[in-house]
Amino acid sequence: MKNSIRKYIGPGPLVAAAFIGPGTVTVCTLAGVNFGFDLLWALLLSVIATIVLQETSARIGLISQKGLTEIIRQEIGQPVARIISLVLVIMAIVIGNAAYEAGNIGGAVLGLEAFGTLPTFQFTSVNISPFPLITGLLAWGLLMSGSYKKVEQFMVMVVILMSLVFLITASMSQPKFNDLLTGFVPNINGDNIMTIVALIGTTVVPYNLFLHTSLVAKKWNTPADLKYARVDTVISVVLGGLVSMAILITGTLGEASNIQSVLDLSKSVEPLLGASSPYFLGMGLFAAGITSSITAPLAGALVVCGCFGWSSELSSKGMRWTFSVILFLGIIFSSLGIKPVQLITIAQLANGILLPVLSTFILWVINRKQLMGNFKNSIQWNILTFAIWIITWVLGIKSIISVI
Repeated sequence: MKNSIRKYIGPGPLVAAAFIGPGTVTVCTLAGVNFGFDLLWALLLSVIATIVLQETSARIGLISQKGLTEIIRQEIGQPVARIISLVLVIMAIVIGNAAYEAGNIGGAVLGLEAFGTLPTFQFTSVNISPFPLITGLLAWGLLMSGSYKKVEQFMVMVVILMSLVFLITASMSQPKFNDLLTGFVPNINGDNIMTIVALIGTTVVPYNLFLHTSLVAKKWNTPADLKYARVDTVISVVLGGLVSMAILITGTLGEASNIQSVLDLSKSVEPLLGASSPYFLGMGLFAAGITSSITAPLAGALVVCGCFGWSSELSSKGMRWTFSVILFLGIIFSSLGIKPVQLITIAQLANGILLPVLSTFILWVINRKQLMGNFKNSIQWNILTFAIWIITWVLGIKSIISVI
């Protein structure tokens, strides 16, 4: 029985952990602060879109037994198009994850600081906290273990912790059922459109598609395992969506003028949690930060190794060098308070292009009989995937416009 349950536990929790990072916590919090329950429908839509894209990616990985970058190298026959695609992927995923890793580590540090501070040391004129180094070394040590199974087990544990923190906090606020229902009625206007796009964009994450395809191919290897991959995907993404909704619900208790960081929410939930509120929310924020601090460099390393045809084993030199560089750049940026604006701008622009292009490529691959056989998309699934494809184009165009 125990082994049977384990078959259903795969890389799904890593996918959920990857999109519930400090950025998601902040966006969902401010959505609740500014619009109450009104944008719960946007999170529901983002969950559906994520399930469709991640299930498709998982199916491609399981049936082909390849990662997305390997498929790009093999399936795009035109050399110029192939090179442009791989360069775009590296710019968006590797450079992007290196630039954003400081934010992931910073989010985890913010959670740790709820429990107290440690003595700082001075570098030139900057006071440096040891927390970013501690957080980064924890993530690095887990990846250096060379075991995907250990990473998976750690992520399952932390995702459960994070889920409990935010779900309990939201339930203790005792929101009225009718108010929650009204939040699932679509409502778009000039005031909330940017927040809607942000909520969907923070859930539908391009690097998750690469991460999921590669790890599914490592976890399962026969078409009969597809049912396990699907259950793992759906449960994990739905759980992640519920956590995002719980954060939004918790955000409705706050006041926009007082929120400078997510931990300021603790003031709003003190009537519910008492003096333990900063520690409770600190645990949730640390969990969100540390999981993203692990998945971002892992995805970056898988992309680099896939692009160059190197081994994607966690203990291989290519994987270790790549995730180490991404992680330590994050530690440095976070410790020194550096915001690599130019790198982030490049990553945003590349992501804005990559997401719709990648969704187009996935839609093409999933319908290739030569690669997918009887597991290619049905007409009904194609209709749903096409609808999600349109959403990815809207998100991509918005990202490009925001940079320009």
